[in-house]
Amino acid sequence: MKTSQDLIHLLTSLDWQTYGRYKQIKGRYDFGKFHLAVDHVQVDPFAPPSKIRVIIDRKTADLPDDLLDSKSKRIAASDFLIRTFDKSIQQLNKKSKGQGKNGKVFIDRCGQEMLERTAVVIGDKEIEVRIEVGLPAAGRKILGKAAASIFSEMLPKAVETLLYKNLDQQGLKDQITLMLDQDHILEVMKEQNLIAFVADGAVLPRESGVSDKPMQDAVPFKSPESLETEIELPSGRKITGMGIPEEITLIVGGGYHGKSTLLEALERGVYHHIAGDGREMVLTRPDAVKIRAEDGRSVSGVDIAPFINNLPGGKDTRKFSTANASGSTSQAANVMEALEAGSSLMLIDEDTSATNFMIRDARMQKLIAPDKEPITPFADKIRALYEEKGVSTILIVGGSGDYFEAADHVLMMDEYRLKDVTKEAKAIANTDGYRRPDTLHKEFGALPDRTPFKKSFAKRGKDGRLKSKGLHTILYGRETIDISGLEQLTDTSQTNAITAMIAYFKDEVLDDRVTISEAADKIYAHIEKEGLDGISPFGGHPGNMALPRKQEFIAAVNRYRGLKTK
Repeated sequence: MKTSQDLIHLLTSLDWQTYGRYKQIKGRYDFGKFHLAVDHVQVDPFAPPSKIRVIIDRKTADLPDDLLDSKSKRIAASDFLIRTFDKSIQQLNKKSKGQGKNGKVFIDRCGQEMLERTAVVIGDKEIEVRIEVGLPAAGRKILGKAAASIFSEMLPKAVETLLYKNLDQQGLKDQITLMLDQDHILEVMKEQNLIAFVADGAVLPRESGVSDKPMQDAVPFKSPESLETEIELPSGRKITGMGIPEEITLIVGGGYHGKSTLLEALERGVYHHIAGDGREMVLTRPDAVKIRAEDGRSVSGVDIAPFINNLPGGKDTRKFSTANASGSTSQAANVMEALEAGSSLMLIDEDTSATNFMIRDARMQKLIAPDKEPITPFADKIRALYEEKGVSTILIVGGSGDYFEAADHVLMMDEYRLKDVTKEAKAIANTDGYRRPDTLHKEFGALPDRTPFKKSFAKRGKDGRLKSKGLHTILYGRETIDISGLEQLTDTSQTNAITAMIAYFKDEVLDDRVTISEAADKIYAHIEKEGLDGISPFGGHPGNMALPRKQEFIAAVNRYRGLKTK
């Protein structure tokens, strides 16, 4: 193996030569405390940065084994190391004279969530740090001395911060403890048949519409007494908060009083959060799906008959397809696809829903005969969805009391303070003289179970390339897969992983026999065994991926306009 001095000497000798000669540095180098693997060298100064791995022996890093002896601990520790390295390298980048990415070092950035990522992978014997380096240039000429400085000074300094003796040791332990406490809350929720838990004192509002950090001086959350739950954590603390049971829960209240803020916290509660986020102890059933209307999305072969039937012309809605769904048909498809993906909890906000999908009041039902209205509103199916399929719903409503009769719990947000108003809502439903037709106990209907055709993904050459572009876009050749409707997707690295998973899905899993859900399960089983590296298109350097949920992966596949199913 070559040494660090070999690399420094080579870079110095390349000073002011043509940029393409940087490719000579590809290989592995011994830096003493770590090895450096240059996996991919950018072809020019304007190409994506070069991909590099730092490999540290576990004995050198000296992280205690008892902090790394479970998957949850490793995810929490990896997240902590990423944030530590990122903080160090940002400070060193500020001292760099390079412009843009030129002459700078990068690692995948973490948000408020603790996700399973590929930026730092803790193995049994080694710790790998996957980074990118913008190799410095002047025009298209190599700045070899500047590059040598990156590898001889910047990187070793950043790596030093990852050794246990230099880490914020208490901060690492606290983050691992937090992860284990959050895992325990999820276990208690399962034991007590709870679909969500919101701790007293949680800070739910965000700093702004473009910031995911907590709002300063926000009203802290306090549980209504009727739903107060106490949990003793493995860390020794006891916390109290609101435990939302299975069944149907409405969150009501006037505009701007905090209803949607609470739902947004529950949406993100499917992930673990870091300390200081305010939502560290807001946990939601991990398979929960936010459902909304998505005008214009494509739908392929979905059984939406439980909600939409008797279309003019006798069109069959048991295998409904369209390239341009309406608000109601898109929301119906979103519900059915979420059920197909295994969700046991629907999160719905009236503000982002199609009105005619959500309600059709008794007066309108009297005017328009049932055989003339193809839409069966969600209000008429929400009860059967729980009683027959075991699927709960948390629903934000501000303009319709039609759900009062079906609800098990009605909670009112009043200036960010939550009150249990179930008795009052039920009394209103029973005494105001307004009655819906008796539709609450209709059968729900069949669930979809589709098998995708392999030929759906039969593109070749450049048209078969998959590439992510930001948080909400995947490019498949010249076609755009729009995933902006997936509101629980939180990180561009998740989109990167979904892109790689779709490539693996089409090349390694599809065979015209496996269903979409079964295919997803095969991919996640493969990832569980091999890690995200196992589906990476980058070989030894998949440094910018974070594991998405099965629900988001399947939802992305469903939004591919070329999808054909049987």
